[in-house]
Amino acid sequence: MTLRIGIVGGSMGGLFAASLLRAAGHDVHVFERSERGLEGRGAGLVGQRELYAILRLLGCEQAARVGVLAHERITFARNGSIAQRDVTPQTQISWDHLYRTVRHLLPPAAYRVGARVVRVENTSSAATIVLDDGEAHRFDLVIGADGVGSVVRPAVSHGPTASTYAGYVAWRGLIAETHLPAAAAAVLSERFAFYHPRGSQILGYLVPGPAGETAPGQRRYNWVWYRQAAEGLALDRWLTGSDGRLRAYSVARGDVPLPLCDALRETAREVLPTPFVLAVEAEPTPSLQAIFDYESTRMVRDRVALLGDAAFVIRPHTAMGVAKAAGDAMALVAALDRLPLERALFVYEAERLAEGHRLAVYGRELGRPLTI
Repeated sequence: MTLRIGIVGGSMGGLFAASLLRAAGHDVHVFERSERGLEGRGAGLVGQRELYAILRLLGCEQAARVGVLAHERITFARNGSIAQRDVTPQTQISWDHLYRTVRHLLPPAAYRVGARVVRVENTSSAATIVLDDGEAHRFDLVIGADGVGSVVRPAVSHGPTASTYAGYVAWRGLIAETHLPAAAAAVLSERFAFYHPRGSQILGYLVPGPAGETAPGQRRYNWVWYRQAAEGLALDRWLTGSDGRLRAYSVARGDVPLPLCDALRETAREVLPTPFVLAVEAEPTPSLQAIFDYESTRMVRDRVALLGDAAFVIRPHTAMGVAKAAGDAMALVAALDRLPLERALFVYEAERLAEGHRLAVYGRELGRPLTI
Protein backbone atom coordinates (compact mmCIF):
# COMPACT_ATOMS: atom_id res chain seq x y z
CA MET A 1 0.00 0.00 0.00
CA THR A 2 1.38 3.39 -1.01
CA LEU A 3 1.20 5.95 1.80
CA ARG A 4 1.31 9.73 1.68
CA ILE A 5 3.85 10.60 4.37
CA GLY A 6 4.92 13.97 5.78
CA ILE A 7 8.22 14.32 7.63
CA VAL A 8 8.85 17.28 9.93
CA GLY A 9 12.60 17.98 10.06
CA GLY A 10 15.12 17.69 7.25
CA SER A 11 18.30 16.78 9.08
CA MET A 12 19.86 13.31 8.90
CA GLY A 13 17.01 11.43 10.61
CA GLY A 14 14.38 12.97 8.37
CA LEU A 15 16.51 12.41 5.27
CA PHE A 16 17.17 8.77 6.14
CA ALA A 17 13.48 8.07 6.63
CA ALA A 18 12.45 10.01 3.52
CA SER A 19 14.97 8.27 1.27
CA LEU A 20 14.08 4.77 2.47
CA LEU A 21 10.34 5.45 2.26
CA ARG A 22 10.58 6.92 -1.22
CA ALA A 23 12.63 3.92 -2.37
CA ALA A 24 9.82 1.72 -1.02
CA GLY A 25 7.34 3.55 -3.25
CA HIS A 26 5.69 5.96 -0.81
CA ASP A 27 4.78 9.60 -1.54
CA VAL A 28 7.08 11.51 0.83
CA HIS A 29 7.27 15.22 1.66
CA VAL A 30 9.91 16.73 3.98
CA PHE A 31 9.30 20.05 5.80
CA GLU A 32 12.52 21.78 6.92
CA ARG A 33 12.29 25.06 8.82
CA SER A 34 15.71 26.46 7.78
CA GLU A 35 15.66 28.74 4.78
CA ARG A 36 18.44 27.07 2.76
CA GLY A 37 18.76 23.58 4.20
CA LEU A 38 21.41 22.39 6.61
CA GLU A 39 24.53 22.07 4.46
CA GLY A 40 27.58 23.58 6.15
CA ARG A 41 26.26 23.14 9.70
CA GLY A 42 27.98 19.86 10.52
CA ALA A 43 31.55 18.83 11.22
CA GLY A 44 32.47 15.20 11.71
CA LEU A 45 30.73 12.16 13.09
CA VAL A 46 31.86 8.74 14.20
CA GLY A 47 30.71 5.94 11.93
CA GLN A 48 28.57 3.39 13.77
CA ARG A 49 27.06 0.07 12.69
CA GLU A 50 23.61 1.57 12.00
CA LEU A 51 25.07 4.30 9.79
CA TYR A 52 26.94 1.83 7.59
CA ALA A 53 23.83 -0.36 7.37
CA ILE A 54 21.52 2.42 6.19
CA LEU A 55 24.04 3.68 3.64
CA ARG A 56 24.22 0.18 2.19
CA LEU A 57 20.43 0.11 1.90
CA LEU A 58 20.50 3.48 0.13
CA GLY A 59 23.37 2.53 -2.18
CA CYS A 60 25.55 5.30 -0.72
CA GLU A 61 28.31 3.35 1.01
CA GLN A 62 30.93 5.63 -0.53
CA ALA A 63 29.79 8.49 1.74
CA ALA A 64 31.17 6.63 4.76
CA ARG A 65 34.61 6.58 3.17
CA VAL A 66 34.94 10.37 3.16
CA GLY A 67 36.62 10.84 6.52
CA VAL A 68 39.79 11.64 8.43
CA LEU A 69 41.62 9.03 10.49
CA ALA A 70 42.85 9.90 13.99
CA HIS A 71 45.65 7.45 14.68
CA GLU A 72 45.46 7.65 18.46
CA ARG A 73 43.70 9.23 21.43
CA ILE A 74 45.64 11.46 23.78
CA THR A 75 44.73 13.18 27.04
CA PHE A 76 46.58 16.32 28.11
CA ALA A 77 47.88 17.31 31.52
CA ARG A 78 47.41 20.95 32.51
CA ASN A 79 51.02 21.79 31.53
CA GLY A 80 50.39 20.62 27.96
CA SER A 81 52.23 17.33 28.24
CA ILE A 82 50.51 14.11 27.17
CA ALA A 83 49.29 12.36 30.30
CA GLN A 84 47.74 9.38 28.54
CA ARG A 85 48.04 7.82 25.11
CA ASP A 86 45.70 5.19 23.66
CA VAL A 87 46.34 3.71 20.21
CA THR A 88 42.75 3.33 19.04
CA PRO A 89 42.40 4.60 15.45
CA GLN A 90 39.07 6.28 14.70
CA THR A 91 37.66 7.85 11.54
CA GLN A 92 35.59 11.03 11.60
CA ILE A 93 33.16 10.98 8.66
CA SER A 94 32.13 14.23 6.96
CA TRP A 95 28.66 15.27 8.16
CA ASP A 96 28.35 17.77 5.32
CA HIS A 97 29.20 15.21 2.64
CA LEU A 98 26.82 12.70 4.17
CA TYR A 99 24.02 15.28 4.27
CA ARG A 100 24.55 16.28 0.63
CA THR A 101 24.71 12.66 -0.50
CA VAL A 102 21.44 11.63 1.14
CA ARG A 103 19.59 14.84 0.30
CA HIS A 104 20.40 14.35 -3.39
CA LEU A 105 18.42 11.10 -3.27
CA LEU A 106 15.27 13.21 -2.98
CA PRO A 107 13.83 15.33 -5.77
CA PRO A 108 13.87 19.05 -4.89
CA ALA A 109 10.06 19.15 -4.73
CA ALA A 110 10.09 16.55 -1.94
CA TYR A 111 12.31 18.65 0.35
CA ARG A 112 10.69 21.95 1.25
CA VAL A 113 12.84 24.56 3.03
CA GLY A 114 11.55 27.58 4.94
CA ALA A 115 8.58 25.47 6.07
CA ARG A 116 7.91 26.34 9.71
CA VAL A 117 5.63 23.73 11.21
CA VAL A 118 3.73 24.97 14.27
CA ARG A 119 1.73 21.85 15.12
CA VAL A 120 0.55 18.46 13.96
CA GLU A 121 -3.11 17.49 14.27
CA ASN A 122 -3.47 13.76 14.86
CA THR A 123 -6.51 11.53 14.41
CA SER A 124 -7.07 7.80 13.97
CA SER A 125 -7.50 8.22 10.20
CA ALA A 126 -4.98 10.93 9.23
CA ALA A 127 -2.49 13.51 10.50
CA THR A 128 -2.22 17.12 9.37
CA ILE A 129 0.88 19.33 9.33
CA VAL A 130 0.04 22.99 9.97
CA LEU A 131 2.53 25.71 8.96
CA ASP A 132 2.96 29.13 10.55
CA ASP A 133 1.06 30.80 7.69
CA GLY A 134 -1.95 28.55 8.29
CA GLU A 135 -1.25 26.27 5.33
CA ALA A 136 -2.23 22.67 6.16
CA HIS A 137 -1.17 19.36 4.61
CA ARG A 138 -2.98 16.07 5.30
CA PHE A 139 -1.10 12.76 5.36
CA ASP A 140 -1.64 9.09 6.07
CA LEU A 141 1.36 9.28 8.40
CA VAL A 142 3.44 12.10 9.87
CA ILE A 143 6.95 11.46 11.18
CA GLY A 144 8.44 13.86 13.70
CA ALA A 145 12.18 14.12 13.05
CA ASP A 146 12.48 17.70 14.28
CA GLY A 147 15.00 17.29 17.06
CA VAL A 148 15.42 18.75 20.52
CA GLY A 149 12.65 21.36 20.20
CA SER A 150 10.18 19.05 18.46
CA VAL A 151 6.77 20.55 17.74
CA VAL A 152 5.47 17.09 16.80
CA ARG A 153 5.83 15.57 20.30
CA PRO A 154 2.50 16.93 21.64
CA ALA A 155 0.69 14.91 18.95
CA VAL A 156 2.14 11.74 20.47
CA SER A 157 2.61 12.34 24.18
CA HIS A 158 0.01 13.55 26.66
CA GLY A 159 2.77 14.17 29.22
CA PRO A 160 5.57 16.77 29.30
CA THR A 161 7.12 17.39 25.89
CA ALA A 162 9.79 19.99 26.65
CA SER A 163 13.44 18.99 26.69
CA THR A 164 15.24 19.50 30.03
CA TYR A 165 18.46 21.48 30.31
CA ALA A 166 21.37 19.31 31.51
CA GLY A 167 23.39 22.03 33.26
CA TYR A 168 26.14 22.61 30.71
CA VAL A 169 26.76 23.76 27.14
CA ALA A 170 29.05 22.88 24.26
CA TRP A 171 31.12 25.69 22.77
CA ARG A 172 32.21 24.66 19.27
CA GLY A 173 34.90 25.74 16.86
CA LEU A 174 35.52 24.62 13.28
CA ILE A 175 38.56 26.13 11.58
CA ALA A 176 40.51 25.53 8.40
CA GLU A 177 43.48 23.25 9.06
CA THR A 178 45.80 25.94 7.69
CA HIS A 179 44.53 28.39 10.33
CA LEU A 180 45.52 26.13 13.20
CA PRO A 181 48.81 27.52 14.59
CA ALA A 182 51.82 25.32 13.85
CA ALA A 183 52.58 24.80 17.54
CA ALA A 184 49.08 23.40 18.05
CA ALA A 185 49.00 21.40 14.81
CA ALA A 186 52.25 19.64 15.75
CA VAL A 187 50.48 18.09 18.74
CA LEU A 188 46.81 17.92 17.70
CA SER A 189 46.92 16.80 14.06
CA GLU A 190 46.05 13.16 13.30
CA ARG A 191 44.96 12.67 16.91
CA PHE A 192 41.75 12.67 18.93
CA ALA A 193 42.72 14.90 21.87
CA PHE A 194 41.08 15.46 25.27
CA TYR A 195 41.54 17.54 28.39
CA HIS A 196 39.39 17.04 31.50
CA PRO A 197 39.43 19.90 34.01
CA ARG A 198 36.95 19.49 36.85
CA GLY A 199 33.39 20.07 35.69
CA SER A 200 34.49 20.62 32.10
CA GLN A 201 35.92 18.86 29.06
CA ILE A 202 37.44 19.89 25.77
CA LEU A 203 38.15 17.60 22.84
CA GLY A 204 39.29 18.10 19.28
CA TYR A 205 40.01 16.27 16.04
CA LEU A 206 40.43 16.79 12.32
CA VAL A 207 37.41 16.44 10.01
CA PRO A 208 37.07 16.68 6.21
CA GLY A 209 36.90 20.05 4.52
CA PRO A 210 33.58 21.68 3.62
CA ALA A 211 33.36 19.82 0.30
CA GLY A 212 34.62 16.53 1.75
CA GLU A 213 38.33 17.24 1.22
CA THR A 214 40.59 14.82 3.11
CA ALA A 215 44.08 15.81 1.92
CA PRO A 216 46.40 17.43 4.50
CA GLY A 217 45.99 21.19 4.43
CA GLN A 218 42.43 20.98 3.10
CA ARG A 219 40.77 19.58 6.21
CA ARG A 220 39.28 21.38 9.22
CA TYR A 221 39.99 21.20 12.93
CA ASN A 222 36.92 20.72 15.09
CA TRP A 223 36.94 21.39 18.83
CA VAL A 224 34.15 21.06 21.39
CA TRP A 225 34.42 22.59 24.87
CA TYR A 226 31.81 21.52 27.43
CA ARG A 227 31.34 24.11 30.19
CA GLN A 228 28.87 24.45 33.03
CA ALA A 229 26.30 27.25 32.98
CA ALA A 230 23.64 27.53 35.66
CA GLU A 231 20.08 27.70 34.36
CA GLY A 232 18.81 31.25 34.55
CA LEU A 233 20.85 34.41 34.03
CA ALA A 234 24.15 32.65 33.28
CA LEU A 235 22.67 30.41 30.60
CA ASP A 236 20.47 33.17 29.18
CA ARG A 237 23.52 35.41 28.76
CA TRP A 238 25.31 32.75 26.73
CA LEU A 239 22.21 31.97 24.66
CA THR A 240 21.64 35.59 23.67
CA GLY A 241 22.59 36.31 20.08
CA SER A 242 24.30 39.38 18.68
CA ASP A 243 20.90 40.96 18.05
CA GLY A 244 20.07 40.83 21.78
CA ARG A 245 17.41 38.11 21.40
CA LEU A 246 17.45 34.98 23.54
CA ARG A 247 17.84 31.72 21.59
CA ALA A 248 16.07 28.56 22.75
CA TYR A 249 18.78 25.94 22.26
CA SER A 250 21.85 27.23 20.42
CA VAL A 251 23.66 30.24 18.99
CA ALA A 252 24.98 29.82 15.46
CA ARG A 253 28.41 30.67 14.07
CA GLY A 254 28.76 34.40 13.61
CA ASP A 255 25.88 35.13 15.99
CA VAL A 256 27.77 34.97 19.31
CA PRO A 257 28.38 38.55 20.58
CA LEU A 258 32.02 39.66 20.41
CA PRO A 259 32.36 40.21 24.20
CA LEU A 260 31.37 36.57 24.78
CA CYS A 261 33.90 35.40 22.18
CA ASP A 262 36.58 37.47 23.92
CA ALA A 263 35.58 36.05 27.32
CA LEU A 264 35.75 32.51 25.94
CA ARG A 265 39.31 33.04 24.73
CA GLU A 266 40.33 34.65 28.02
CA THR A 267 38.98 31.68 29.99
CA ALA A 268 40.78 29.32 27.62
CA ARG A 269 44.09 31.03 28.42
CA GLU A 270 43.37 30.61 32.14
CA VAL A 271 42.34 26.94 32.25
CA LEU A 272 43.39 25.02 29.12
CA PRO A 273 46.70 23.52 28.00
CA THR A 274 48.49 25.52 25.32
CA PRO A 275 47.54 23.41 22.23
CA PHE A 276 43.84 23.87 23.00
CA VAL A 277 44.31 27.55 23.88
CA LEU A 278 45.75 28.11 20.41
CA ALA A 279 42.89 26.17 18.79
CA VAL A 280 40.24 28.19 20.64
CA GLU A 281 41.97 31.48 19.82
CA ALA A 282 42.11 30.54 16.13
CA GLU A 283 38.28 30.35 15.89
CA PRO A 284 36.88 33.83 15.15
CA THR A 285 33.22 32.76 15.18
CA PRO A 286 32.51 30.01 17.74
CA SER A 287 29.03 28.59 18.14
CA LEU A 288 27.18 27.44 21.24
CA GLN A 289 24.85 24.51 21.88
CA ALA A 290 23.08 24.01 25.20
CA ILE A 291 22.84 20.34 26.19
CA PHE A 292 19.36 18.94 26.84
CA ASP A 293 17.67 15.66 27.74
CA TYR A 294 14.35 14.21 26.65
CA GLU A 295 12.92 10.69 26.88
CA SER A 296 9.62 9.74 25.29
CA THR A 297 7.23 7.44 27.10
CA ARG A 298 5.91 6.46 23.67
CA MET A 299 6.99 6.96 20.07
CA VAL A 300 3.69 6.57 18.19
CA ARG A 301 0.06 7.56 18.54
CA ASP A 302 -2.59 7.15 15.86
CA ARG A 303 -1.01 8.48 12.63
CA VAL A 304 2.13 10.14 14.08
CA ALA A 305 5.54 8.61 14.87
CA LEU A 306 8.63 10.16 16.47
CA LEU A 307 12.16 9.48 15.26
CA GLY A 308 15.69 10.46 16.34
CA ASP A 309 16.07 13.35 18.80
CA ALA A 310 12.36 14.12 18.58
CA ALA A 311 11.83 10.89 20.52
CA PHE A 312 15.01 10.77 22.63
CA VAL A 313 17.58 13.53 22.92
CA ILE A 314 20.87 11.65 23.16
CA ARG A 315 23.80 13.60 24.57
CA PRO A 316 26.65 14.11 22.09
CA HIS A 317 29.21 12.23 24.23
CA THR A 318 27.71 8.96 22.99
CA ALA A 319 28.53 9.76 19.33
CA MET A 320 25.28 7.90 18.61
CA GLY A 321 22.82 10.61 17.58
CA VAL A 322 22.99 10.02 13.82
CA ALA A 323 23.31 6.26 14.28
CA LYS A 324 20.21 6.14 16.48
CA ALA A 325 18.24 8.14 13.91
CA ALA A 326 19.39 5.69 11.25
CA GLY A 327 18.31 2.75 13.40
CA ASP A 328 14.90 4.32 13.98
CA ALA A 329 14.42 4.99 10.27
CA MET A 330 15.37 1.46 9.25
CA ALA A 331 13.10 -0.11 11.87
CA LEU A 332 10.12 2.04 10.89
CA VAL A 333 10.46 1.44 7.16
CA ALA A 334 11.04 -2.30 7.63
CA ALA A 335 7.85 -2.55 9.69
CA LEU A 336 5.86 -0.60 7.09
CA ASP A 337 7.19 -2.90 4.35
CA ARG A 338 5.69 -6.02 5.90
CA LEU A 339 2.73 -4.89 8.00
CA PRO A 340 -0.41 -2.73 7.79
CA LEU A 341 0.17 0.81 9.07
CA GLU A 342 -1.35 0.47 12.55
CA ARG A 343 0.44 -2.79 13.27
CA ALA A 344 3.70 -1.48 11.80
CA LEU A 345 3.71 1.51 14.13
CA PHE A 346 3.09 -0.76 17.12
CA VAL A 347 6.04 -2.97 16.14
CA TYR A 348 8.29 0.05 15.51
CA GLU A 349 7.62 1.46 18.96
CA ALA A 350 8.14 -1.90 20.65
CA GLU A 351 11.49 -2.32 18.91
CA ARG A 352 12.96 1.16 19.37
CA LEU A 353 11.59 2.48 22.67
CA ALA A 354 13.93 0.45 24.89
CA GLU A 355 16.94 1.34 22.73
CA GLY A 356 16.15 5.04 23.07
CA HIS A 357 15.97 4.77 26.86
CA ARG A 358 19.24 2.81 26.95
CA LEU A 359 21.14 5.44 24.95
CA ALA A 360 19.64 8.31 26.95
CA VAL A 361 20.81 6.72 30.21
CA TYR A 362 24.24 6.04 28.72
CA GLY A 363 24.57 9.67 27.60
CA ARG A 364 23.67 11.02 31.03
CA GLU A 365 26.22 8.72 32.63
CA LEU A 366 28.96 9.95 30.28
CA GLY A 367 27.99 13.54 31.03
CA ARG A 368 27.88 13.12 34.81
CA PRO A 369 31.45 14.45 35.41
CA LEU A 370 30.40 17.70 33.69
CA THR A 371 27.76 18.43 36.33
CA ILE A 372 30.00 18.01 39.37
